[in-house]
Amino acid sequence: MCIESESSRSRKARPLMKIGIIGAGNIGGNLTRRLTALGHDVSVANSRGPQTLDDLAQETGATPVTVEDAARGAEVVVVTIPLKAIPSLPAGILDGAADGVAVIDTNNYYPQQRDGRIAEIEDEGLTESRWTERHIGHPVIKAFNGTYAQDILDRPLAAGDPDRVALPVAGDDEAAKAKVRALIDELGFDTVDAGGIDDSWRQQPDTPVYGLRAGAEAVAKALAEASPERPAAFRG
Repeated sequence: MCIESESSRSRKARPLMKIGIIGAGNIGGNLTRRLTALGHDVSVANSRGPQTLDDLAQETGATPVTVEDAARGAEVVVVTIPLKAIPSLPAGILDGAADGVAVIDTNNYYPQQRDGRIAEIEDEGLTESRWTERHIGHPVIKAFNGTYAQDILDRPLAAGDPDRVALPVAGDDEAAKAKVRALIDELGFDTVDAGGIDDSWRQQPDTPVYGLRAGAEAVAKALAEASPERPAAFRG
């Protein structure tokens, strides 16, 4: 990873934020590692309780908390749990968040592999992230859903590097989207605006951009080539 100087510049150039991460799996754990390394104040929660996060907390300096407290005071909240678990999140989970909080949704719908059939997605045609918005009662920004978790640690590069990977980012709240794109840039990746949440089907599983490790031009091309028809492997 060749971004030490860029990380130092980022600490000086951008204000540090309080960030809540709900989910400590591969994506959540690695975002915790990178965001704490950049100096952000990270709280992390999982469904099994803060006592199960001692190792991650000792490794990173993040604060283990309950799910109910993960968003308290947070300027950015990352929701990175299985889609089927979204309805089980506590009501009003974002009530204590900072004004203008940006909520990042990293989820994907895997009906055959994990989540079971969700009628609103398949019958009503809701995108996965629009369905998530309905349950948590707050707009979301879809990002990291097609990113390999290990790439968060292994592939960051300084801005302007020709090999820098770009990530698609979708959302309706332009201010929140800008905040998320700036954070992803700080993490060492370019971004491509993938439109609103109703357009986020372009980055769902089995689309051309899903799992793509490429620069902004190739990512934009892959988004344009996506088909709205949900592949058979991702229907319940």
